[in-house]
Amino acid sequence: MKQQLANAELAIMNLLWQEENLTARQIREKLYPDSNKAQHGTVQRLLQRLEEKGFIQRDRSLSVHIFAAVISRHAYAGGQLEALASELTSGSFAPLITHLVEKNKITPEEINKIRSILDQQEQSA
Repeated sequence: MKQQLANAELAIMNLLWQEENLTARQIREKLYPDSNKAQHGTVQRLLQRLEEKGFIQRDRSLSVHIFAAVISRHAYAGGQLEALASELTSGSFAPLITHLVEKNKITPEEINKIRSILDQQEQSA
């Protein structure tokens, strides 16, 4: 998924990744807890855009529509990393991973997990 989300769209996606199914009202109350209904139109437009982009789906079977993410956080993050690698390093992930390791941005547990995944890939190749 190379399409990047705007910050406001990403805020909605984060809510849907955390809680799975929410109404527009629940989303509005979580994004704008101190606001009145003035933000309702903004949330509706953001939900419409996310639906048009294929990131969320709307369950219209009830009187109140329920929204859910179609794209997982993992899939979106992976697509964004691929796009970043393509733009910055001609598609190579090695410079990105090397930088993260050298700057201590990856924990020892994460390194072990990556090592395990690499070992599995090597065995299946």
